[in-house]
Amino acid sequence: MRTPVNPFKPTAGGEPPLLIGRAKVIRDFEKGLDNGVGAPGRIMLITGARGTGKTVMLTVFGDKARARKWDVIEETASEGLCERLVNELRSKDHMLDRFSIKPAVSFAGTSISLGEAELSPKRMPETLRKAMSARLDSLAKQHAGLLITIDETQAAQRSDMIALATAIQHQIRERRDIAIAFAGLPQMISDLFNDEVITFLRRAKTNVLTDVPVSDVQDAFGTTFRTSGMTIDGEQLRTAAEATCGYPYMIQLVGYHIWDAADMRDSDIVTDGDIADGLAEARIDLDNAVCVPELHGLSHNDRAYLEAMTASDGPSSTSDIARRMGKTNNYAATYRKRLLDAYIIRETERGEVDFAVPFLREYLRRQQQR
Repeated sequence: MRTPVNPFKPTAGGEPPLLIGRAKVIRDFEKGLDNGVGAPGRIMLITGARGTGKTVMLTVFGDKARARKWDVIEETASEGLCERLVNELRSKDHMLDRFSIKPAVSFAGTSISLGEAELSPKRMPETLRKAMSARLDSLAKQHAGLLITIDETQAAQRSDMIALATAIQHQIRERRDIAIAFAGLPQMISDLFNDEVITFLRRAKTNVLTDVPVSDVQDAFGTTFRTSGMTIDGEQLRTAAEATCGYPYMIQLVGYHIWDAADMRDSDIVTDGDIADGLAEARIDLDNAVCVPELHGLSHNDRAYLEAMTASDGPSSTSDIARRMGKTNNYAATYRKRLLDAYIIRETERGEVDFAVPFLREYLRRQQQR
């Protein structure tokens, strides 16, 4: 019997029904929680291109920690990260009144703290450490620990990362039950973690989320469709799986729209027409959710660099890209660096680059043909 609920979840950060190819990452994290203080999985870094499921991993980690009766604080890196962490730690423990932080007032653009614990960058490492210690004291009485997850870590301010690293390192030295998981884009995360002031975080167990083997996608599609009561044949599964190229976000989009196409006909049998309609809708959604935002805000020359890359089906040499642009190597190198820093492209070998964002090449090719 067909389930009335679409089993695929292509929304940002939504936990998919099958975490294809991610079992080892989840197991490493669980082992970190279960093996105690000092276990590698208790400081974890999740990186990968956009749409590879980094936020999903943090969501799963939170679920695994809660199942063990741990406290979980989930944050996204942005201005004021450590202030929010302090406030969340306080709100979870009424015993933290001695660290009560009053609102700040502003006089002629100068912020003045009205509480004991001043939230200035200079005092923040100490403030965060004390708030964290107090919360862990309370949790220890319940034989529980604390997990903090930070998404979009590449956007974190250096001062916040220093304060966070200092506080976490202090808790680990005191053998507290604490774990932290970061997620973000590879290049910018690498730059941040290589900061000599934050060397402690280099100990993080790193997991790079890559594309899933198409054969695994096909198997997962077959299991999910049939479990939800849909009949789908082997050739249809192969077509659907190959269309995803193993890209996790596209996997969810393709599955969702094929299932939805059959559901709109109130049928539990997937047709070739459902496959075609589903793939078309998935491509539209992917363009709007991934490709268009990636290109937004790029300069004319940034985009020209990317368009020059589309002449290759795979990695392009930087000299070929400059030649296609009609520019010198030094001129093109400026835009190469900008796109690398934004992780829109990635270096494959010395002197070669490729698209870091799946399906962006195909999107640009379609735009050029219009």
